[in-house]
Amino acid sequence: RMMVEMMDPSSDEIICDPACGTSGFLIVTADYLKKEKKSEILFDKQKKDHYMNHMFHGYDMDRTMLRIGAMNMMTHGIDNPDIEYRDSLSDQNSDKDKYTLVLANPPFKGSLDAESVSGDLLKVCKTKKTELLFLALFLRILKIGGRCACIVPDGVLFGSSTAHKAIRKEIVENQRLEAVISMPSGVFKPYAGVSTAILIFTKTEHGGTDDVWFYDMTADGLSLDDKRTPVAENDIPDIIERFKHLGNEKERKRTEKSFLVPKQEIVDNEYDLSINKYKEVEYVAVEYPPTSEIMANIR
Repeated sequence: RMMVEMMDPSSDEIICDPACGTSGFLIVTADYLKKEKKSEILFDKQKKDHYMNHMFHGYDMDRTMLRIGAMNMMTHGIDNPDIEYRDSLSDQNSDKDKYTLVLANPPFKGSLDAESVSGDLLKVCKTKKTELLFLALFLRILKIGGRCACIVPDGVLFGSSTAHKAIRKEIVENQRLEAVISMPSGVFKPYAGVSTAILIFTKTEHGGTDDVWFYDMTADGLSLDDKRTPVAENDIPDIIERFKHLGNEKERKRTEKSFLVPKQEIVDNEYDLSINKYKEVEYVAVEYPPTSEIMANIR
């Protein structure tokens, strides 16, 4: 929901989740549009037709997930969603320059049929890692000017392999990277404990990365253990508010929760996108009594 609110989709988007599972992203987007842009979507015949039949596209390789996903969409009022069986990374997925918004949480350790991976994805980064191939896929299926918000494992941000560097360089140099939101490792518990981050970028094909916004998220309103019980600490409203007013972030110091980093600094750091590379930590000097005093106390 946070990602959808940050992207603030319009009523004429064409939205895709190429690893849709139960269609969570698509449902939240549909609900957000119904709530925020109700008059446009429900009272304009053309836009209502687009909303019901052509706006939402989701693909998955698990038939049970597809059934749940399609049913979920219908129970949320989308009459004719395009939820279909497809291996998004293979040659059977010919989508290119088709969508204006991609919202996804792709599989990180998904099983991969290395033989069938689409050749044009391997041109961007030669790898068997699904998280990197999905990033290359997002760049291919988006229209110019299309936006993407996706969840990636931390390794994508700082991995030192050639493929890791290649995909980060592609996004920073040839597209427009806008934000990197670092999330704590418990946000997907009890299903997975891996540390993740959200990448937000726009497809331009001719660069445009200027200052990249980093945010160090430490709480999401739920405890970070397996129980995930509600707690008071929640960074999500703050993240949405700050993202919508990035002009105010320029003055922030590197010791704060969020700050901007100029593109050149990222290039100099070999396109490393982990927040720890740029965050400054203030250490408080601790004064201890002299050794003789401590020893006297012990004696």
